[in-house]
Amino acid sequence: MSQKKIMIVDDDPAITRYLDVLFRDNGFVTCIAGDGRSAMDVFRAEAPDLITLDLEMPEEWGPRFFRKLSKTRGFATPVIVISGLSGRQYSIPKADAFFAKPFDKDELLAAVNGILKG
Repeated sequence: MSQKKIMIVDDDPAITRYLDVLFRDNGFVTCIAGDGRSAMDVFRAEAPDLITLDLEMPEEWGPRFFRKLSKTRGFATPVIVISGLSGRQYSIPKADAFFAKPFDKDELLAAVNGILKG
């Protein structure tokens, strides 16, 4: 079985490093986009199995990136929103899970595993 790939979209280098190590330590492959604008290129190049998405970023906000992404033909990649923004669950109603920063790593991993094995 091939390893599942998780795309991390967040402008905070501390968060992306943390998630990168967390996911790799738990058997996943990762790719990273530092903002919503570069995220589309990374998505096309890497074809991830799941995306973790921050909402507030420079260049392009998470919800705008998600709107563009969801219009791509055949788009069915699960998305987990990880944000410090209140009301985050309303910004991307189709997201598979929502986590507030700071998040519990075990809860996040349980959600990731549940979605990818589901």
